[in-house]
Amino acid sequence: MNLDRKPRILIIYTGGTIGMIEDSETATLKPFDFTHLIDNVPKIKKLNFDIENVSLTPPIDSSDMDPAHWVQIAKTIEEHYLIFDGFVVLHGTDTMAYTASALSFMLENLSKPVIITGSQLPIGEVRTDGEENLITALQIAAAVNSQGSPMVQEVAILFENYLWRGNRSTKMSADNFNAFKSNNYPPLAKIGLGIHFNEEALFRLPNRDRRLKVHYDLDSDVMFIDLFPGLTEATLRHQLSTPGIKGIVLKTYGAGNGPTAGWFTDAIREAVNRGIVILNVTQCVNGGVHKIYAAGDSLAASGAISGHDITAEAAITKMMHLLGLDYSIAEIRRNFDHSLCGEVTV
Repeated sequence: MNLDRKPRILIIYTGGTIGMIEDSETATLKPFDFTHLIDNVPKIKKLNFDIENVSLTPPIDSSDMDPAHWVQIAKTIEEHYLIFDGFVVLHGTDTMAYTASALSFMLENLSKPVIITGSQLPIGEVRTDGEENLITALQIAAAVNSQGSPMVQEVAILFENYLWRGNRSTKMSADNFNAFKSNNYPPLAKIGLGIHFNEEALFRLPNRDRRLKVHYDLDSDVMFIDLFPGLTEATLRHQLSTPGIKGIVLKTYGAGNGPTAGWFTDAIREAVNRGIVILNVTQCVNGGVHKIYAAGDSLAASGAISGHDITAEAAITKMMHLLGLDYSIAEIRRNFDHSLCGEVTV
C-alpha cells in the first residue's frame, strides 16, 4: 500500500440487520441507502479513507444466503481487487460464519483483508452496535504492518471486541453484542481503547507473490447428519441414501464418537463404498476429533475422514469447495487432512 495516499476500501453490502433503518413514515425497517453512508454515520469522515460501496441487488436476509450469493461476493472482490486496499462485507449474522468460511476457500492466495461484519441492532437505532462494528471493520481493512503490507491478509469476522478468523468462527449468541467466537483458535485482534493485533495468529501465504485465484464452482450436493441417542438404522440409511448426495458432514459425539453397533458402522461403510465422502466432526464447540475411543476408531475404519478441529461451517463449505474442484476421493481425503487457509489444526 502507498502510504502517501488515502486507504481505498470497498464496502460490499449484502443485507442483514446492520443495513436496516427505520422508515419515519411507517416505523418499519427498510434497507439502508449506502449512497448516503457518510450522512448516516458522520464519524466515517474522521477516518480520512477513500470509501466506495456496492450492494447485492436486492439485499437479502442472511437466512436466504446461498452459494450463488457467495459467487457474487467473490466476483465483486475479484473485479475490484487491484483497485482497493481492503474490503468490508456487511452481512446478517445468522449465516455469517458460513459465508466467511466459503469465501476463505474461494479466494485462494488472498493477500488483502476481507472483513465481514454486521450487527445485532440496526445501524439507524440510537443504541446500536452497527456503527462501531462498521467503523472498526474499516480501520482493520486499512491497517498495515511496519513493512506497509496489509495487517490482515485473510477473511475475518469483526464483531464487537474481537476479530476472528472467518473459517474458525461460529455464531454463539442471538442476543449478545459479542455474538461470535472461535473456540479452537485465538482472536486475530482484540478491540478496546485501541486495536491490538495478535500478529502471530494472522494467516500468511508461504509465497506472497502468488496472484489471487478465485474458485467459483461449489457443489451443493452435501448435507449434515447429526447423531443423537435414539437414531434408528432406518433413519440413518434413509439420510445416507438421499438422492444426489456426494458429501456428508457427520456431527458426532465428543472426540468424534458414534454408536459401535454393527448396523451403524455398516451403514457408514456402505455409503463410503458408494463414493460418498463422509467427514467426521464433533458436535462440541471446543476441541476436535481424536481416535482415542473405540467408537471413534470404528468410524475411521468404516472410511469416515477425521475433521480434526474444524468448525461445522468450515467443514460443509470446504466440502462444497473440494467437490466443486472435481477432485477424486483420494484427493479430497488428502485436502481434508491439511489446512488450506488456516481452517484446521492437523
